Amino acid sequence: MQTADVVIIGGGIVGSSIAYHLTAAGCRSVVVLERESVAGKGSTGKSMGGVRAQFSTPVNIQMSLYAIPFYASFEERLGYPCDYRPQGYLFCATNERNMTYLRTNYEKQLALGLKDVRLLKGGEIRALFPQLRGDDIIGGSFCATDGFVDPYSAMNGFMAWAADHGATLCKNAAVTGIVADQKGIAGVETARGALSTHKIVNCAGAWAGEIAKMAGVDLPVTPLRRMLVPSEPFDQFPHSAPMIIDMSNGFHFRPEGRGFLLAWNDPEETPGFKTEFDPPFVEKILTRAADRVPCFADLPVNPKRAWAGLYEMTPDHHPILGEAPGVAGFFLANGFSGHGVMHAPATGKILSDLILEGRTELIDASLLDLARFAESRMIHETAVL
Repeated sequence: MQTADVVIIGGGIVGSSIAYHLTAAGCRSVVVLERESVAGKGSTGKSMGGVRAQFSTPVNIQMSLYAIPFYASFEERLGYPCDYRPQGYLFCATNERNMTYLRTNYEKQLALGLKDVRLLKGGEIRALFPQLRGDDIIGGSFCATDGFVDPYSAMNGFMAWAADHGATLCKNAAVTGIVADQKGIAGVETARGALSTHKIVNCAGAWAGEIAKMAGVDLPVTPLRRMLVPSEPFDQFPHSAPMIIDMSNGFHFRPEGRGFLLAWNDPEETPGFKTEFDPPFVEKILTRAADRVPCFADLPVNPKRAWAGLYEMTPDHHPILGEAPGVAGFFLANGFSGHGVMHAPATGKILSDLILEGRTELIDASLLDLARFAESRMIHETAVL
């Protein structure tokens, strides 16, 4: 039977970042188990790739303050590209309640050390983007270091560096069981055989609940479909634009290639493992797109190019990080609620610290432990797109 110091279940961007950070910290016996023949077929490959520090809770802001500079220096650190583009995020407020919310967040962000965020007046936004319908935009918030990365490239970069330095990626290795004894984790069973280990990290994304059950852990992670619609080439809106968020309804978009990528959280969506794109969604999102960006009434879209992915939602929209209560050696990195790509670097650092040192200085890790749900100390993130 093979042995490993740490076994990571799931080879997406979160699992790959943890593998990188463990290996970089000197842990050479790391095995990543990926059930597919190619990593990234889960949420990573379906992501919009946004990265931002404009959050409403200190812990999410802190994670972004590690993650975004990491992505900015990714190629220099790892020797692989991640295509970080600091084009910013622009939140457009259409009422005073939105604006008060942005001001409150802005003050928290500044207090924690975010330097590039600023509040804008409605007139400034209209001057920057006259293509927007701006009659109801009273102001907004913009951060120049927010932007986008290519999730697939970042995932591959993390995993390639880790593999170059001793980690092992096992593909077609679906987990079939987790072995535990009185002392805690003892091993893992896979479609390719068994592994002896005393430390497992659950990075199974939307499927994390099934893995947790194998270890006797009840994990409150629910899959929720999110759909994305890319346009065909379109040149009537600047491709230097940031991610633009219409706070009146949550519609947001960003440049992608020679076109644009459109997103919207449909409030009628219900939880479940639904990974097929729903064609009527195209009309729903284009209606909102043309309302905010009148020239998008002419935006060419091929529904066959649209796709659906899964968010892994927790009750408070924050991830669950750290060792599971009652199962020594079973670590969790789950429930990112749409923020897995942007917080993958920070998650890798936090989990590596907790596994190797038993503590981390990046955040107060107890805020994100699994016990918070049973102990009624949830921390709600309201800036969820």
